[in-house]
Amino acid sequence: MFGIVRPCSHRLGESLKAQWMAHLCGLCLALRGDHGQFARIVTNYDGLLISVLTEAQTEAAGGLRRTAGPCPLRGMRTASVAQGEGARLAAAVSLVLASAKVRDHVADRDGLLARGPVALAARRVAASWGRAGARSGSAVGFDTALLVDAVDRQIGLEALAGPGTPILTVTEPTETATAAAFAHTAVLAGRPHNAEPLAEAGRLFGRLAHLLDAVEDREADAASGAWNPLTATGTSLGEARRLADDALHGIRLALREAEFTDRKLAHLLLVHELRRSVDRAFGTASCGHAPEASFGPPQGPYAPQAPGNPYGGNPFGGEPPRPDKRGFWAGCAAAIGLCCTCKVCCADEYEGPWSRRKREGWCGNCDCDCSCCEACQCCECCECCSCCDCGL
Repeated sequence: MFGIVRPCSHRLGESLKAQWMAHLCGLCLALRGDHGQFARIVTNYDGLLISVLTEAQTEAAGGLRRTAGPCPLRGMRTASVAQGEGARLAAAVSLVLASAKVRDHVADRDGLLARGPVALAARRVAASWGRAGARSGSAVGFDTALLVDAVDRQIGLEALAGPGTPILTVTEPTETATAAAFAHTAVLAGRPHNAEPLAEAGRLFGRLAHLLDAVEDREADAASGAWNPLTATGTSLGEARRLADDALHGIRLALREAEFTDRKLAHLLLVHELRRSVDRAFGTASCGHAPEASFGPPQGPYAPQAPGNPYGGNPFGGEPPRPDKRGFWAGCAAAIGLCCTCKVCCADEYEGPWSRRKREGWCGNCDCDCSCCEACQCCECCECCSCCDCGL
């Protein structure tokens, strides 16, 4: 899974979590249904926003759901999943952008892709995904050539960019591609008047996606010598943060101008969760309900044990007992079981297959650092009530 909008299930609440999972599974099944099992690998968190926006604008949303059969990634449970043109558009966009990403990695000779045979295989997969995305896009009236052209221009702009080049010159192709995809959701939903504000929201979302990717990869790119837009153009983190905050504000205003049948999930993802994504990338926090730091660590018998302190931590002294590790083959069997029951992905906590240590599930990982108002279903309660007027 990849994407910048990764909501915590504890903040979504049961109802919105079920809706979000319906779109995620719907995208995955649309990829499988139209393009085969292997295409499901391009399922991503940001792609499902296309499906969310389409459904949020549609009058008769009842026909946009179906019951899917048992799936190993859902612990062999059935589920209500999104279907229809929104899911297919999301699949088309995901395929084309994944194709572009693979071609970009091949061009940069990243890792194993520096080897000729591997690069050749990757290019063939990328070409296949590009053609598949074009077919799916055409089926719902979307010209994926817009995305392909944006990707091609991106490569040229990166080659020409240098110190002093405005960072927005580099992000423009991504902005254009996401603007086109967001705007087409209005066409699918039969609300053409929404196309302009959603194009603006998509343009700014593309800017954010490019900026946050650059911020998160900046140190790794510097270590490996890979190209990074912030480093190449000499853009400071302060300037990147200013542009990110401006984009967040613009997305919120653009969504206000669009007409929705049910805006709740789209608003939560594109306003509140997107802000958390920015804070996460820049290592800041916007929540006003963070725990007080003045109390310090626990004291007395509940304090962590330190050298020379036989009374802290474990009351019997020493470290708490750890479960015995599994052997290689037993760990392999446990790992297969975890994957088939979806615990690695969806469980709040699971036992490591080899180490047997407690670990957090990928989707169950909660980064909430406050006690939220459940009526708000949003960690930024103060922002939601005083600034956003979202009514969540």
